[in-house]
Amino acid sequence: MPELPDITVYIEALDARIVGQPLERIRIAKPFLLRSVDPPIGAANGKKVVAVRRMGKRIVLELEDDLFLVIHLMIAGRLRWQASGTKVPGKLGLAAFDFPNGTLILTEAGSKRRASLWLVRGEESLEQFARGGLEVLDATLAEFKERLIGENHTLKRSLTDPRLFSGIGNAYSDEILHRAKISPVKHTRRLTDDEIATLFDATKEILVEWTQRLRDEAGANFPGKVTAFRDEMAVHGKFGKPCPVCGTPVQRIRYADNETNYCPRCQTEGKLLADRALSRLLKGDWPKSIDELTWS
Repeated sequence: MPELPDITVYIEALDARIVGQPLERIRIAKPFLLRSVDPPIGAANGKKVVAVRRMGKRIVLELEDDLFLVIHLMIAGRLRWQASGTKVPGKLGLAAFDFPNGTLILTEAGSKRRASLWLVRGEESLEQFARGGLEVLDATLAEFKERLIGENHTLKRSLTDPRLFSGIGNAYSDEILHRAKISPVKHTRRLTDDEIATLFDATKEILVEWTQRLRDEAGANFPGKVTAFRDEMAVHGKFGKPCPVCGTPVQRIRYADNETNYCPRCQTEGKLLADRALSRLLKGDWPKSIDELTWS
């Protein structure tokens, strides 16, 4: 799922291309995408884009006449900037937004269709999309601490909870926790003040660094490689590969459609966290520490 750095760079690219431009027409290729009926989607046609903003992991296009288009890419949704009038791709294409200077194409890979589009009227109507998460880049350490320990959860869960923190998901939470050298399953109320300060700094560092990295990668072009798995990441998606800090093989915890990646030497004092699927399979053979691991 595109997270704060990815969404920020998308918004910067859109800001440079469509703010001040009229949205000539919206072409909906997959009806399930549209989740609102009033006002009708056609009401956006011809309206000028006033601003583009981020709400958590959502992209909001502010139009004339107090209209707002809200796009949620979810896990596999992506945006492409193409020549004016470009046809919506048959298999992946969900919608096209036509402007005088180009067409914005919304696509979604995979079989699970989760991306959504809303058209609402009035600033107050956006409240339904507000999850309440703290914008860490604008927050103080005191605000971060208050939000972090307000509920007692594992760090992985807290960092990725949109009610607690805005724009952080599975990928960057792994990178944040690795940078902070803290276990993903440590409970928030067991953190020391020093650990909270370290986590706060790591969160801001990772979000700022990756936003700039993605910004530099795109340059003047529209972002074309938006993915949760990147070679430069330290642990996310790097199961079995060496930690860039200590060389220990990166480990994972798998659950549902997600997984948590971590370095057992840097983050868990050499202990392996139980992966439910693997530990259930291996039972007594499940290793408890990195010393018990064997790698070919």
